[in-house]
Parts: sequence; structure tokens; C-alpha cells
Amino acid sequence: MFYLEIVFRSCVIYAYALILIRWVGGRGIAQMSTVEFLLVIALGSAVGDAMFYPEVPLFQAMLVITVVVFINKFLDRLIYQFSFAEKFVDGETVEVIRNGVINVSSLRRTRIGRNELFESLREQGVVNLGEVRQAYLESSGRFSIFRSKPARAGLPIEPAWDVYPPVTFDPDTPVDDTALACCTCGVVLPAPVKVPPACLHCGGKIWTSATVAR
Repeated sequence: MFYLEIVFRSCVIYAYALILIRWVGGRGIAQMSTVEFLLVIALGSAVGDAMFYPEVPLFQAMLVITVVVFINKFLDRLIYQFSFAEKFVDGETVEVIRNGVINVSSLRRTRIGRNELFESLREQGVVNLGEVRQAYLESSGRFSIFRSKPARAGLPIEPAWDVYPPVTFDPDTPVDDTALACCTCGVVLPAPVKVPPACLHCGGKIWTSATVAR
């Protein structure tokens, strides 16, 4: 009965860890798939306890390792055969930018901060959102970025706002020769305009000058 309890506990802990990792999201596991990441954690714990704690019987540790491996193989098979299982375990690709405009609802759904998105764009040499045609958050937690050709006017993200905050404009201020970009979503309003009270796309109320990358 105790060995059946080990099998039951292994299954419960594995399922609970899977749910928690899916809730946290894929950004923390980078190169690995969710199943591979869980396998590393589970095997590391099972093997480590048996190695360092003499009171842990070897057969029981081997049983835990065997159960974990069988669960992993079962999930691999499930993911291969059923698309819904793949989406649940590994997650989905999400569009975060289209034509230089941030999909704010996608950021909220995936719990990605604007600064985190901008940092990833700068790492790939993006100066402003007008350079970006499409950007996706992949299920692996990485960003895939496709550039516009030619680049258009967009929200500047370099230099980083924490270092040099952008110059912003008050609502209803006349702006003669400057295209404006919403600091929340990146929507661009061509010049000449008055600074609107709120962005029609996202409701943002902070505006700065749009720029074109050289």
C-alpha cells in the first residue's frame, strides 16, 4: 500500500507542478518545453533525495523516478496526438504587436509588462515600434520579431525610459509639426494635431513624439 501511495503522490505533485508552471507562464523556462522542465525538476528531486538522505530507500526513489518518466512519456504521446493537450501543456503563441501597435489585451492576458516587452525589442536592435510589423510571444517564452520595410514613425523605446523619460504632451495642446505616439499602445497620430484626451485604441492618456528609425 505504501508503494501505491508513492505512485499517487508522484502523480498529484506532478499535476500540481504542471498547473503552477502553466499559471506562471513560459518565460521562466526559456529553452525547455514545459514537459522537459517538469522532468528535470522531478528527476532532480527524486535522485537528489536518494543520494543525500540515507533514510530514503533506494527502491522507493527508483519507483518515483519510474513514475515520473512514465508520466513524461504519456504526456509526450498525448501532446503528439491531441492539439488541445499541446495547447494546455505548452501554451500558445500570442501576437503582442501588429503594425507598430501593441496588443494591450495580449499583454494583460500573458502578464507581460510593457518594460519587459521593450527590453526584448531593444535586445534585437529595435529603436521604436514603427520598425515592428509583427511580434509574437512564443510558447517557449521568447519573442519573435518581424520588421517593417521601410520603417514607419512609431513610439520610441530607445533610449530606455527608465534612463531618459520621454517628453510628453498635455491633452488639448496644439502640436504643429510633430506626429504623436501613445505611450501605452504606440498608436501614431499624424501631424498637425491637438493632443487628444485619450487614445481611442487603448484609452491611454500619455503622448510623446513619434520618431522614425534611421
